[in-house]
Parts: sequence; structure tokens; C-alpha cells
Amino acid sequence: MTKAGALDDRGSGRQLPLDLPTTPRFGREDFLPAASNRAALEMIERWPDWPDRALALIGPKGAGKSHLCAIWAARAGACAVAPDALPMLEQLVAHAPRAILIDDVDRASDETALFHLLNFVSESDAFLLMSATRAPRADGVRLPDLLSRLRRAPAVEIGAPDEELMRAVLVKLFADRQLIVEPPALAFAALRLERSLDAARAFVAALDREALARGRPVTRALAAKVMEEFIRD
Repeated sequence: MTKAGALDDRGSGRQLPLDLPTTPRFGREDFLPAASNRAALEMIERWPDWPDRALALIGPKGAGKSHLCAIWAARAGACAVAPDALPMLEQLVAHAPRAILIDDVDRASDETALFHLLNFVSESDAFLLMSATRAPRADGVRLPDLLSRLRRAPAVEIGAPDEELMRAVLVKLFADRQLIVEPPALAFAALRLERSLDAARAFVAALDREALARGRPVTRALAAKVMEEFIRD
């Protein structure tokens, strides 16, 4: 192990895991391109050469949408607004943002505010990036005009991570935590984990705690033990 821990008060030599928080890094250099996300990444990096001033980023939870949103926000100097606290039209006109980001737009509850925001973007020089888990559907949008506006926006899809990307993400997460990981343990985790970047982060955190408590490197046996508990929980 390369990380230090504290001894328990019984002097057994078993280390108490220090659950130090690690904040996900959402810089461009931290994004790992793969077949599942390449088209979405290319569209983000094409900005401002988009087919329209609004763009929808569609993909399942844990696919990396928030990371791409953060990359674009940094490039565009975007104003990020919460889907459950959308600005009113008067605020948009007063501040005239050049770029607006709505991550998880399908959680927006104020459809009127969202409709006005889309109108503002189409009538101004602003750009809008919206992420969602699925394309807009009639059973999820009450206002017909809003549904029409949402469907009019070009969309790019990001898929769930494949095994190759999961392996690369795990390698990076282990390196970020300075964990020594045996190759069989890495292969075992990449093959069996839910295809989600959020699942990868949670699993590595759990494995880190267990490895630190035991004071040993991450073996396939240890990965299997943590995986069993991780899936059961």
C-alpha cells in the first residue's frame, strides 16, 4: 500500500480507514474518450460550430454527461442553472448570458420557465446545452409548445461505458487514490461492475476503504469480497 492509515486502539495492526473525500475532476484532461462517448465529445468540442444554438445531450445515468457539460461550460463560459430553479424571462433579458447549461433538464418542473428560456436562446445570441437521460416524449412534457421546442433542438447521444472504458476509468480512479491494484482485480471489476461511471467511483471508494483497513494491496480476492457486498447493498 502507498497510503497511510491509523492503527486501531487494540494494537492489532489493522488500519482504520480514513474516509477522505475525493472530488471528481471534470476537466477535459480527465475525460477518457471511447466509442460510447466519442460523438458527444466531438460535438462539445465543435462549439460554437453547432447545427443550432441549442443542443441536447442524451444518455443514461452514469455515462459521463455531467463531465461533458462541465467541459463545455468551461469552454463557453456558460452560466449553469439548476433544472428546478430556472431563471425567469426578465432575469434572462437583464443578464443576457452568452451560454447557458442545464444539466438534467428532464428534472425541470417549471415548463413555462423552460419554454421561455428556449425562446430566449432562439431569439438571442446565446447558446444552450441541455443534458437528459432520454429524448423528450409526450408523456413527460405537458406543454405541447415546449415539447415541440425540445424536439427541435439537435441531439447527440452518449452511451453507457463499455468494458474497455470501465477498465480505463478504474485505472484512473485507482491512480488518483494511489492504490496498488493487481491486474486480475482490475479485470474482475471491469467485467462485473454496473456500466456506470458513478458505480465505478463508488466501488473504488469502497475498495480503497477495505484495502486500507487491511493494510494490503488490492487483490482479486479482495475485489471479489467488496464486489459481493457492493452489489448486495
